[in-house]
Amino acid sequence: MHSALRQRMSRVFQRLDEVMSHVATAAAVSVVLIVFIVSLAFNGFPSNWQMGFATVSDAIVIMLLFALKHTQDRQQKALQLKLDELIRSSPAADDHLVQIERAEEKELVERTRDQIDVHESLRSDDKVDE
Repeated sequence: MHSALRQRMSRVFQRLDEVMSHVATAAAVSVVLIVFIVSLAFNGFPSNWQMGFATVSDAIVIMLLFALKHTQDRQQKALQLKLDELIRSSPAADDHLVQIERAEEKELVERTRDQIDVHESLRSDDKVDE
């Protein structure tokens, strides 16, 4: 049950992300906001409307933040799996880099320094060749 609910919510968040990323959605939200502001102006900016609008907009923002975080995490995991597969499939690649994001900070710092050293040596080799 829990897994089915989780999958359903994941699909809802993915769909919400797709809908919210369209220009038409931004245009529709802009039109709704303009209409709301104009109607507020005609009604003398009643405080209960403003409070209601603030409450609804806060709820929508929080929901969209959760949807955005979910879809970004999902895309990041998919990208990481693809990169790990490329590392595993390349004979010259360092297999220790698979799932390196789970390593301790000390190892990440060491590997970063190693990569900088490799990069600098490659750049100095290119300058010698020129």
